Amino acid sequence: MRERRAARESRRAREFEAFVAGAGGRLLHAATLLTGEPRGDAAAAERLLTTALARTYARWDRLRGEDPYDHTRRALAALFAHRSHRYRRPRGGLLARLTPQERLVLVLRLYEGIAEEQTAAALGLPVERVRAVCTRAVTTMRSAARRRDATGTSPSTGRRAATGTAKVAP
Repeated sequence: MRERRAARESRRAREFEAFVAGAGGRLLHAATLLTGEPRGDAAAAERLLTTALARTYARWDRLRGEDPYDHTRRALAALFAHRSHRYRRPRGGLLARLTPQERLVLVLRLYEGIAEEQTAAALGLPVERVRAVCTRAVTTMRSAARRRDATGTSPSTGRRAATGTAKVAP
């Protein structure tokens, strides 16, 4: 009896490790976009993803027939939505100019490619609201890109963008 249980636990751990090895990078990128952290400094995103993966692992045996990536993505979105007050002031990431709700909708709709209806159902919002939030977020990102192109500085950091014409001292 113990041997069967140990074999089942070992198989479960191997399957989960294979899943994380295959999907972990994309899930971490999504978590980083959600938390609004800059690249290379994603401690909050890692904590968020670790919690979502722990929830997936806890349900691993009951996921038969269900996509574990989809389950983890839903857990990640739910955790982020529940804890969004922690991410109101992002630290200069790609989506730093957006509110937590705008980041969540944008990541689900555009990065993950989830339909408006599914996004609305997952977030408990009307489809029209999801559409309006997504449109507002895209408009904000486009205006930030236009400003960055016009001034040569990043709107979120105020730093001058690299132009490729740096002079090298002799």
